[in-house]
Amino acid sequence: MDFDALIAELRNLRDNVTGVTDTVIAAVDGIPIVADAAKNIDPAEVSALAAANLGIARQAAEVTGKGTLRQTVVFSSDGYMAVYAIDRMALMVIMGDRQLNVGRLLFECRPVIDRISSILAA
Repeated sequence: MDFDALIAELRNLRDNVTGVTDTVIAAVDGIPIVADAAKNIDPAEVSALAAANLGIARQAAEVTGKGTLRQTVVFSSDGYMAVYAIDRMALMVIMGDRQLNVGRLLFECRPVIDRISSILAA
């Protein structure tokens, strides 16, 4: 697995979207693969929480018949945590401060997820 390519994708996303503070890619079982995060962020803890969040959101999408889950976003008083499904094998967590441009994040993430999926599949 090309960890450098994964980190480059995460850093590029941070550079292109105002307000992105931390990023993690993890397996769907919550095991971290790579992280571009501050020292006070525990990638294992974030990955486990994101996997649980993604699992519940996938069930909600299935039960409501709304199609395949793409993402879930947690809006908090001081920022955001977005969890994106990467096929059925992995997830990407994006954390941001209050200045996070959520619309820009949505726009920028789809091609990033496609590239990360290709890297993970190689």
